[in-house]
Amino acid sequence: MKEKLLNKLNTHFKDSIESVSEFRDELTLIIKKNDIVKVCQFLRDDEELHFDSLRDVCGADQFTPENRFEVIYNLYSLNNKFRLRLKVRVDENDLHVPTVTSVWQTANFEEREVYDMFGIIFDDHPDLRRIYMPEEFEYHPLRKDFPLMGIPGSLPLPRK
Repeated sequence: MKEKLLNKLNTHFKDSIESVSEFRDELTLIIKKNDIVKVCQFLRDDEELHFDSLRDVCGADQFTPENRFEVIYNLYSLNNKFRLRLKVRVDENDLHVPTVTSVWQTANFEEREVYDMFGIIFDDHPDLRRIYMPEEFEYHPLRKDFPLMGIPGSLPLPRK
């Protein structure tokens, strides 16, 4: 399955793939962020590959000057019983990534969570608003520069 997948992607999206890695039989592809929607659509619609299930969308803060953040998409093909991880690198100075809600509707809440916790903006998302934190909260708690004890006075806490 790996060879078939890589051959098809190299045929159709050679310029969209930044890197390919494998660790413990799990394949990870780093995709250019502007191409993520068309790659995902191809993976879903291809009759042989048929990645019909978006299992998770999450974020990661690498805390590096360039490409500080990543958006990670965990896909699964029920027909092939095969997992695939896609990553998109996101620079701190350009926190915009195209939404994949047009490909998998389940991305709606998962992208909202990444937006809320990391501040990554999913362009053309149908309902991009915070899911855990209040809308007026200025910070993103899963960023590595967020203080472990929180920011004093940023949220009113319940009385004892």
